[in-house]
Parts: sequence; C-alpha cells; structure tokens
Amino acid sequence: MTVNDLVGTYTVEGSNQEESSLPTYHGLLTLSLDENNRIIAQWLIGDHQQNGTGFYKDHILVINFNYEGDDHTLYKGVAVYRCLGADILDGFWSEKHGNPLYLGSEYCVKIQNSKILN
Repeated sequence: MTVNDLVGTYTVEGSNQEESSLPTYHGLLTLSLDENNRIIAQWLIGDHQQNGTGFYKDHILVINFNYEGDDHTLYKGVAVYRCLGADILDGFWSEKHGNPLYLGSEYCVKIQNSKILN
C-alpha cells in the first residue's frame, strides 16, 4: 500500500477526548496529497472544519491538525491512524487543551465512487 492509495473521502465516526468511548460525532475526512506526497487532511464535523498535514509510513498515518473553536481560540492536536487497508483507518487523537486522561478515537471508511447504471 502506498500513500496514493489513501487519497479520497472517508466517513468518520468518532468519540471525543473524554471518559466514554461511545461515538459522539460523525462527519467526513478528505485526504489529498501535496507536491511532496505529504498528506493534506480536511475534516468536516457538523459545521466545523478542521485542517491538517501529515505523513504515511508502514501502514501508519500521522496528521497534525488544527481548528478554530467557537471561542475563536486555535486548537491543535495530532491524530494517528492504523491503515487496515486502503479503505479503512482506525485511529486515536489528542489535542493540547483536551482532557489528558483520555484519547479521542476515529474510525474512517472510504466512500467508494459509484456510477449510476442506465
């Protein structure tokens, strides 16, 4: 598997950095590549957008992310995914201002291109 295999849009089910690991959000994650084959990530969770950059090696994807909160504070963190094939990412994340006792989690499944048959 190469970094090119990761490019695409994924559905996301995740839990926040808190005691419960039950899913607390759903959204989309879009992965693309820059001119140096580094990952460009964009999450859309509800009406909140988060952006990140990262790298891939040996079935591990690491993304440093940031977003502006409702309080206009810039939040930063890191997400780490185990690539269970080109279509499934299983990961965890932490952000600087989150609860340090817990990790957030995300499970992502690539949305396959579909064609309408006539």
